[in-house]
Amino acid sequence: MGDARPRGGTDDEDGTPRTAPDVSASRPRTLAEKVDLLFRTVHPAKGGEYSYEHVAKAIRERGGPSISASYLWLLRKGERDNPTLRHLEALAGFFGVPPGFFFDDELTDSVHDQLALLALLRDGDVRKVALRTSGLSRESLQALGEMVDRVRKLEGLPEDPDLGGGDPPRP
Repeated sequence: MGDARPRGGTDDEDGTPRTAPDVSASRPRTLAEKVDLLFRTVHPAKGGEYSYEHVAKAIRERGGPSISASYLWLLRKGERDNPTLRHLEALAGFFGVPPGFFFDDELTDSVHDQLALLALLRDGDVRKVALRTSGLSRESLQALGEMVDRVRKLEGLPEDPDLGGGDPPRP
């Protein structure tokens, strides 16, 4: 298979380091897109992506089905698209998402929105701003939101990044 082998770590196909994942763009629909989203956004505490080897080993150690690093790579790349239910349940359990993430597009969208928020909060500056708003009144939060919208407009960014709309999660 040449260089087509599973890799852990944080490099893109061309070997360049990955930046923060952009999960706000399109909604994942294929199995490969869903598996890729999980690898790109659910990270160990030390940062970077989980390696295929780490995920496969952790699944086996939890009593899950036998799964290899190369099989995970094939799923992520879309070269395999018919895993067993046990494999999908094990992947969902490892990444902390409900198994329905792989089957129910409405649930996929909901989890996608939560993962997009998680990716944003991984940015230290965004996290600092978010934490500093804790305890402010609803009126103050609305005023801050309006200021952020104005600054985004000045910088040529969309008014509101697509996080699925609706109310923010409550603590």
